[in-house]
Amino acid sequence: MDKHEIFEALIGRIAKGELAFPTSARVALKVKQTLDDPECHIDTAARLIQAEPLLAARVVAMANSVVYNPSGREFTDVKTSITRLGFRTVRSLAMALVTRQMAGQSLSPVQKQLADQLWEHTAHVASLAQVFARRVTHQDPEAALFAGIIHEIGGFYMISNAAEFPSLLENDFTDWIEEGEVAVGQAVLKVLTVPESVASAMTAYWDGFLAMPPVSLADTLLLAEELAPVPSPLHRLDDRPHGAETVAQLEIIVGEASLSAILAESASEVKSLIDALKFQ
Repeated sequence: MDKHEIFEALIGRIAKGELAFPTSARVALKVKQTLDDPECHIDTAARLIQAEPLLAARVVAMANSVVYNPSGREFTDVKTSITRLGFRTVRSLAMALVTRQMAGQSLSPVQKQLADQLWEHTAHVASLAQVFARRVTHQDPEAALFAGIIHEIGGFYMISNAAEFPSLLENDFTDWIEEGEVAVGQAVLKVLTVPESVASAMTAYWDGFLAMPPVSLADTLLLAEELAPVPSPLHRLDDRPHGAETVAQLEIIVGEASLSAILAESASEVKSLIDALKFQ
């Protein structure tokens, strides 16, 4: 079976709803679906989140991050943390757990290395996107955080199927970048009922054109990816510099508030968001 056939098979499985998740990810997905209901009560949300220790810990950690808690007042319980964050941010954290654990627990050393680096990359992109949405593109910061969390979800799904289809991890992922990434990613987002506005931004992100200056949600995501210090391990053909090396090339698009100044001023915020997204 060549890679084209594998991608077709994966897309067919996804369309049938054949997405297998570890227990913690299934709980997180239920949390996300529950929070999608505008009538959801905070007590219901708190009970569900408390049933999944990984998610509960991240909700409290995010509520104590510099971005969401600039006063430094410590939050220690889930319900109060939900109140501080709001349902949209909690939904993003639930999707973060789903995304991170999509690759599963029984990974080969190669799969684990790829999944770990891919999540580190994802956490940096999501955190930078949230900051850039507020400081540069003036997009919805919560939508940017969510988009950053899911922007590599197809890659995690691909890694999860590498044991069955070893050729998925062969060579330099050219086939994945050129053919599988968009098709598989779109299929997963559809099954997970990602909001249309974010799905549209993801389509524009996959097109890969960063407007100058950046203004859209897709631009926010692309800018964050350009500046993420940890590149995606699935984009090995992308030999462009990442992180600080690209700042000088992009300074002009930000205007009076230089990009380097924004990054310096937001460093503690970005770090606190990255720390809150670390699922161990």
